[in-house]
Amino acid sequence: MRAIVLPVKSLDDTKARLGEVLAPMERAALTLAMLEDVLDAALMVPGWETWVLSPDEAVLEVAATRGAVALVEDEPPLGQAIRQAETEAEGRGADALAVLLPDTPFVTTAVLTRTVHTLGPVVIAPATDERGTNLLLRRPPHAITARFGPDSFRRHVEATAEADLPIAVCERPELAFDLDGPDDILTVLRSPRPTRTRAVLQDLGADERLGARASGT
Repeated sequence: MRAIVLPVKSLDDTKARLGEVLAPMERAALTLAMLEDVLDAALMVPGWETWVLSPDEAVLEVAATRGAVALVEDEPPLGQAIRQAETEAEGRGADALAVLLPDTPFVTTAVLTRTVHTLGPVVIAPATDERGTNLLLRRPPHAITARFGPDSFRRHVEATAEADLPIAVCERPELAFDLDGPDDILTVLRSPRPTRTRAVLQDLGADERLGARASGT
């Protein structure tokens, strides 16, 4: 069995860096839209289960409604949540576990399928800045210790070297983009892809708000 796990924070705590542009309820709506975009891709990957791990009931309801496995997060932060996913994977006899961050609304089934079919015990998809990690695939799920957080890409590469394992780095723009700051909102709004994320941002008038913010009005 193989699984792709999407760890999602409580909607009360999500996307704090967008606080100057979006109110808490709006950030929650954006988070759910991004989750649905990523679920669109992950649920169609053949031969892989999709898990959503979160302490938030609304997030878990969306996951269950869409057909993903909904797992109640026992304890934050992200590192602890991923350890919980690893334990779950071990208990279910999984031979591969991919951690995919759910703020990657441009990811597609085709790109995700190619990535999880990349050979090797450790596969990493770095963020655009090549500092963060947007996807970490391990065969088996404890092949290396997950080290999400600041400079996680470098730390994952170092962990793989310490374990003397080969590593595959997948640099694909659909996986590299993550929506984290105000500039990323503009990237989504200017994209021709009809994602749920773009639709929510348009409904919220995010473009006009960013323009007003830039002009100081």
